[in-house]
Amino acid sequence: ALESTIITHGMPYPRNLEVARAVEARVRAGGAVPATVAVLDGRLRVGLSDAELERVAVAGDRGAAVKCSRRDLADVAARSARDGALVGATTVAGTAVAAHLAGVEVFATGGIGGVHRGAETTFDVSADLVELGRTPILVVCAGVKSILDVPKTLEVLETQGVAVIGYGTDDLAAFFAARSSAGGEVNRAPLRYDDAAGVAGWLAKNAELGLASGAVLAVPNPAPMDGDAIDGAIAAALEAAAARGVSGKDATPFLLAKLEEVTGGASLEANIALVLNNARVAADVAVARAGGGPARRPPDVAVVGASTVDVVGRAGGPCAGTSAPGAASTTFGGVGRNVAVAAARAGAATTVSYTHLRAHETRGNLVCRLLLE
Repeated sequence: ALESTIITHGMPYPRNLEVARAVEARVRAGGAVPATVAVLDGRLRVGLSDAELERVAVAGDRGAAVKCSRRDLADVAARSARDGALVGATTVAGTAVAAHLAGVEVFATGGIGGVHRGAETTFDVSADLVELGRTPILVVCAGVKSILDVPKTLEVLETQGVAVIGYGTDDLAAFFAARSSAGGEVNRAPLRYDDAAGVAGWLAKNAELGLASGAVLAVPNPAPMDGDAIDGAIAAALEAAAARGVSGKDATPFLLAKLEEVTGGASLEANIALVLNNARVAADVAVARAGGGPARRPPDVAVVGASTVDVVGRAGGPCAGTSAPGAASTTFGGVGRNVAVAAARAGAATTVSYTHLRAHETRGNLVCRLLLE
């Protein structure tokens, strides 16, 4: 999954479209399927055509795109159903909601939101952190945006039960920089995995345990900026935001735009480099999660039909003053279900998908996927 605010609120057209296409291409090159998320024409869309991707990019350039966190999805969907020009661009939280609803486990972005500096007085804390605490999804990013209060963000993530994993490093990546620090001390990632297979193993166990929380996979920026230079630029951007009274959901776009201005465009190039790298790593993890072979794809045989469950109870005889003893049996059937199982047992080429209320059925290299309709 890929978010869309990075397209609508990160850079001008047509650069935003070029980067969006490049990120999707990087995912495909890794053997996975990219699904950019947005709200279009009253629908929450997980996966866009190239024409729809351009529509989102143009809407962002024209100011017709609204940032959508969890709280905004229903409102923007309702309004965009009436106004076709309105586009909902999903944040990390909004994208996580949509991806989870669609059964997508891996999500690539630039960096997550967090606790804003000065939050002890403003209480400005991103909804991304709460969403990650209740949605089992892996967010592959370049760590916490360095414009934020990184130590406080880590504390909130811990409180929400969110795993924070350093990818190939013990240090916590800080978006523009390879690692973050506070008071002269480097912020450490609580967990570390060194390859996609290890991360995929964590993801599998998280699902097996039924945990509702997700994880942040912090990948160091492959083209980091000088730490002192970016700290100075961030300080200037924060001062400008305070002078203009910018806060809330407008803060991050303003600060990133100001950083680009102060650094002469260097921050934007670093941002693009890290997003492309995150997409590569996310594709590797998705492929590893799919079992090491090609990423999951639509089945060669799809059966659309009924699945039924017959529950039969038989009483053993009357018993005065209490319930009658007896037994109940359950039988699974339905034409659609029966045809799907027959096709699977006959050796269909790859995958048979069918509506079924029982667990997955595996025969050799044939996997019958569970689809609940």
